[in-house]
Amino acid sequence: ILTPGQASEYGAAPALLAGFSPAAVLGDKGYDSTALRDIIRAVGAEPVIPPRKNRLECPEIDWHCYKDRNLVERFFQKIKQFRRLATRYERLARNYQSLLNLVSAVIWLA
Repeated sequence: ILTPGQASEYGAAPALLAGFSPAAVLGDKGYDSTALRDIIRAVGAEPVIPPRKNRLECPEIDWHCYKDRNLVERFFQKIKQFRRLATRYERLARNYQSLLNLVSAVIWLA
């Protein structure tokens, strides 16, 4: 699901979970909400999202599992090396998705 460049992916998270049955869903503090945690549990997964500092009741998370999120962050850093993709020069969603697929293949082969 492609979201606008200025918008957060938080709104697309429930749609991304539909049809999947993951064991855990990893996210950063931007995804910390009770509603999203309930959706993740309804799918049958464990939410591995650190709590925000202003949260009154801090849920327990598996910090060992959270460390795997580093792989995803490193992948995004590699993607940002491709300026055309990072600055979203493509106006059409299909062109952007195609470029993302191409860049992912280049990174995977390198």
